[in-house]
Amino acid sequence: MNLQDLFGLEGRVALVTGGSRGIGKMIVEGLLAAGAARVYIVARKKEQVDETSAELGEKVIGLVGDLSQMDGIQQLADDLAAREDKLDILVNNAGAAWGEPFEEFSEAGWHRTMDLNVKTPFFLTQKLMPLLKKSGTKDRPAKVLMIASIDGMKTNPWPTYPYQASKAGLIHLTRRMAAELVQHNIVVNGIGPGAFPSAMNRAARDNADMVEKGIPSRRVGVTEDMAGGAIYLLSRAGDYVVGTTIAIDGGVVNANVGAGNFVDPSGD
Repeated sequence: MNLQDLFGLEGRVALVTGGSRGIGKMIVEGLLAAGAARVYIVARKKEQVDETSAELGEKVIGLVGDLSQMDGIQQLADDLAAREDKLDILVNNAGAAWGEPFEEFSEAGWHRTMDLNVKTPFFLTQKLMPLLKKSGTKDRPAKVLMIASIDGMKTNPWPTYPYQASKAGLIHLTRRMAAELVQHNIVVNGIGPGAFPSAMNRAARDNADMVEKGIPSRRVGVTEDMAGGAIYLLSRAGDYVVGTTIAIDGGVVNANVGAGNFVDPSGD
């Protein structure tokens, strides 16, 4: 046994939803560094998909699709099945956040957030089940990784009600799906990111100095933090971790003994 045996992803084929930017892109970079053979990324905006694919190289294959609707989910599953005989890794990262005052919160914001954050990971995994089953064996299971949030593990002061509820729901859905899929040699786990600079977390991106005050580690997350956590769960090293969501947050959820003195790092 060596480190490459434990953490390498040589020959693995992966799909990362929302992989053109933010946390999704960080995970794609980690998969490539670990030796993945091909990484498909999918997002709604073609220009972002093309830009990221060109930046990260020929192993990254960009697809355009809207995963907020069932027809878009099915189209992606069909497209991937036409290209690949099996799928080793699925990262359900695409998500949405919506904030409005409680008295004014709209049904449209509620539905979009809950659908993309909970319905989409469930049904995309369901539609890709045949490809995942073809990959998974007892000795080398296929992997599904759900990208939740620390906002599903703790409350924050922002009026992002369905976002927080959806991420808490995704964490429990991760447990339930793990119990179902492990019998098919498919291991499901999750990551709960804290403050990582992105278009969704503009506070961490634009006001890191302020956000860091609310983080025990006193810094926002960087690519290596997210990539390292993903590689662990998606490689041989994480095969015996099943149904678990790991907070990668600098200690906000589990090591925040002085919570009253910290600025909340969530920017969703």
